[in-house]
Amino acid sequence: MLETSPAAASPTPRSTREPHLRATNTDPLIQVTGLQKSYKTARGELTLFSDLNLQIDPGEMVAIVGQSGAGKSTLLHILGALDAPSAGTVYCASTNVANLSPREAAAFRNREIGYVWQFHYLLPEFAALENVAMPLLARGTPKREALTVAANWLREVGLEDRSDHRPGELSGGEQQRVALARALVNNPRLLLADEPTGDLDETTAGRVFDLIERLHATHGLTSILVTHNLDLAARCTRALRLEGGRLAPLAAASQKGRCNAVTSE
Repeated sequence: MLETSPAAASPTPRSTREPHLRATNTDPLIQVTGLQKSYKTARGELTLFSDLNLQIDPGEMVAIVGQSGAGKSTLLHILGALDAPSAGTVYCASTNVANLSPREAAAFRNREIGYVWQFHYLLPEFAALENVAMPLLARGTPKREALTVAANWLREVGLEDRSDHRPGELSGGEQQRVALARALVNNPRLLLADEPTGDLDETTAGRVFDLIERLHATHGLTSILVTHNLDLAARCTRALRLEGGRLAPLAAASQKGRCNAVTSE
C-alpha cells in the first residue's frame, strides 16, 4: 500500500467552500412531488408510494421511521438515484434524478451523495485506508492523493491508528466508522443513512450516532436517516413516519429544532 503524504491537510468543512455554500440558500436541497413507485409481482401490482411529497432544506437532519416493508429503503434509493420512480418528480441538488442516464446517475452519486448502510459493505481484502479511498479512485483521483484524503477522513472518525487493518480486524463500531468516512470522502452535500446503527449494540450505536451528528454539523451536510431507533430519531431536526405510501410528521419539533417526542412503533 502506498504511503500517504506527510503534508496531508485535514478535510475542509463544506460550509467554508464557496461552490457548496448552502446555509443561506432558501431553496430546498430535496423536492419530491407526486412520487409514485410500483412493482409488478406474481400477485399483481404492489404500490409502495402514491402521491408522496417531501421537501428537505439544506442543513436539515431528517429521520424517517416506519414498519418494515413500508418502503423506507426504496425511498432512499430513489432520492439517491439508485432507483427510478414510477411517476412524479424528484429533485436533489437542483437535479431531476429521475431523468438521469445510468452513467449520469453514477456520476451524480459520486459527486453529491454519501451512503451509509446497516451493514458496512467494506471490501474484506483491502485495509481501512484503501476502503475509504475507493470512491476517490472511482472518480479518477491519483492513488497517492486519494490515500492522503482517506487518511484525513480516518482521522476525522478517530481511526487513524487502524488504517492498515482489514475489516475483519475491526470491531463492528469501527467498521461502521470506516464506512462513514468512505461515504464522506468525496465531500458530498447529502448523506443518506439506512439503519446506520441497526447492527450495533446500544452503546456503540449511540457513539456512532454522536459521530454522525458531529460530522453533519461540521461539514455542512444535509442528512436523511432511516431508523427504527426512536430515541435517535428524536435527536434529529425532524422525524417523519412513512405509512401507507405517504410521509407525515412523527412529532412536533421543539423550539430548539429537535424532536422532543416520538410515537412508539
